[in-house]
Amino acid sequence: MRSTTARRERDGESIQTTVDVKATGHVRRELGWSRRAFTFEGTTLRDFLDAFFAEYGLREMLIAETETESTAHGWARLPAELPGTWRKNPEGEQSRVYARICINGRFNEHLGGFDAELHDGDRVALLYPFMFCC
Repeated sequence: MRSTTARRERDGESIQTTVDVKATGHVRRELGWSRRAFTFEGTTLRDFLDAFFAEYGLREMLIAETETESTAHGWARLPAELPGTWRKNPEGEQSRVYARICINGRFNEHLGGFDAELHDGDRVALLYPFMFCC
């Protein structure tokens, strides 16, 4: 489902982008749908999130305002040096524990965080899986 609606307005001021939004778990439950095209003004993930939250809410469900809200706590101690490349968005631009935002299957922090560029037909996944503990 690729769209070609991104266009520069005749006056040269605004750009609209249409992405394919996929919602899972708690996000899907709250929205009442799992997949939908969404058109917004702008070209970045930040522009998308501002427009999406203005229309559907869910900001508090997905976005962590503090480092504590974005970090899971458990029994495992972190090693002194973490393997691989670890990237995090700046505080206030992170997803809550267990919630994630992906662009075309990649976590947004690996693509420039909330400043990641979006193009027509990109897939934006809002993930917040259901968790069950026994």
